[in-house]
Amino acid sequence: MRVAFAGTPEFALPALAALAARHEIVGVLTQPDRPQGRGRRLGMSPVKEAALARGLNLAQPPTLKSAEGRAPLEAWAPQVLVVVAYGLILPQAALAIAPRGSLNIHASLLPRWRGAAPIQRALLAGDTHTGVTIMRMNEGLDTGPMLLRRGIPIAADATGGSLHDDLAALGATLIVEALEALARGALGAEPQPDEGVTYAAKINKAKARIDWGEDAQAIGRKVRAFSPWPIAETALSGQQLRIHAAHPLPDMEGNVLPSEVKSTENGTILAVRDEYFAVRCGRGALAVTEVQMPGRRRVTARDFSHSHALLGQRLG
Repeated sequence: MRVAFAGTPEFALPALAALAARHEIVGVLTQPDRPQGRGRRLGMSPVKEAALARGLNLAQPPTLKSAEGRAPLEAWAPQVLVVVAYGLILPQAALAIAPRGSLNIHASLLPRWRGAAPIQRALLAGDTHTGVTIMRMNEGLDTGPMLLRRGIPIAADATGGSLHDDLAALGATLIVEALEALARGALGAEPQPDEGVTYAAKINKAKARIDWGEDAQAIGRKVRAFSPWPIAETALSGQQLRIHAAHPLPDMEGNVLPSEVKSTENGTILAVRDEYFAVRCGRGALAVTEVQMPGRRRVTARDFSHSHALLGQRLG
């Protein structure tokens, strides 16, 4: 089948590879190059790098709302368009170009977590299951009819990075199944239910700041959800302290947590152990196991405690 592909980040790469192994990729759409890193030099998206490595036709229109922006897609004359985390709005004029439809890989079990950040939002909410939905696109925000839908459990120690990789691989498997069914005329569509709709608002760095007044369970979920980006952070002695790994400890009210400091202030480092240092939260305490200071490498709590006087310090 003649397939046009639209995607930008790493999440789209397994799907592109799987489709390229079985179908003719007539062209790839990805977002324009963006400034990256401290030097703010223009950098290619992961999908652009993969497309160039495969020698595929490539276009980077700033918008598909104009006839000029849609021209490459029309010239490629695809039978079907596959969209994976593209990041640009596809108007009806673009969706209508491929006669067999425009299919999207979405990293949630729709209608839960429509929107830009379904992976992080599922972790933040403490969901125990998530999955991938293949849907036929319309002009709404992830509102199109569902074609395939498959769930997976969320491991207790899952991070944004590990769940991203699991769902990207699942999405690649499902889109291949969807196109095989489409070719046979056996791909049914099911409207999304009105019940259970939630929205996964975009994540930015401002969301990474830890509020130590929250309970330890919620903060632990934030640390996992924001790994590897944007990385949960707090402050120690006026300097940024990134927290790469942490987990909640039992509630202090049960006298389970060893406490070497008598303090009721949230954010206080109550105990320092070989594997972690414990921080008081609004309820319970958080065991911080990996941290990073500005300009320094990521280190274990044990190594960090050897170079910093932590006991009794207040974070935040």
